Amino acid sequence: MSSEAKFESTRRRLTEQQAETVDKLTTAAVAVLREQGFSGLTVRMVAAEAGVAAATAYTYFSSKSHLVAEVFWRRLNEVPREVPTDLDPVTRVCRVLRDVALLVSDEPALAAASTTAILGNDPDVEHLRLRIGMDIRGRLIAALGPGHAPEVLDALEIAWSGALVRAGMGYESYEQIADRLETTAKLIMAGQK
Repeated sequence: MSSEAKFESTRRRLTEQQAETVDKLTTAAVAVLREQGFSGLTVRMVAAEAGVAAATAYTYFSSKSHLVAEVFWRRLNEVPREVPTDLDPVTRVCRVLRDVALLVSDEPALAAASTTAILGNDPDVEHLRLRIGMDIRGRLIAALGPGHAPEVLDALEIAWSGALVRAGMGYESYEQIADRLETTAKLIMAGQK
C-alpha cells in the first residue's frame, strides 16, 4: 500500500499509531471473514481478534460494511498503477481490468463480503465507493491513453462494475470474470484507435 494511503482513513488522517491500529483491524477483518463470513462478522469480533477495544474499532469504522470496504480499498491501493507504455491500449486496458477483477480472488469470503459492503448506504462506505470508482476510472484513463472516446471509458466502467457484482454474487469465479472482462474490453474497443 502506498505510504500516503496507509495514513489516510475514510474518517480522518491517521498518526502512525492509529495507522497501526487500523492495519490490525483490517487484517483481523479478513481472518474473521474466513471463519464467519460477512453475515457473521461484527466490528466487535474484529476488534477482539485484533486485540483492540470495540470502542476503539468504532472510532475508525462506522459499520462492518465500512470495515470491509476499507479492506477492499487497501487491497486496490496495493495494485501498481503503472501500466507499461510500450503496450497497445487494448492490452493495457485488459491488464487493468484483470488486476481489478482478481483483487480479492485469493480470499473468497472477502470477495463475497466486498460486493455486499461496497453496495452499502453507510456514508463512510459511499465515500470509499466513490474513491474506489475514481481510482479505477483513473487507471482506465491512463490505460486508454489520450484521445479515447468518453463512451468507451463509460462502457468499460459499466463492464467492470457489473462483472464484479456478478462475481460477488457467486455466478462466476473471479478468474472467469477476469477472462470475460478481457473479452468485453476487446469488443468495446474494437475499431478504436
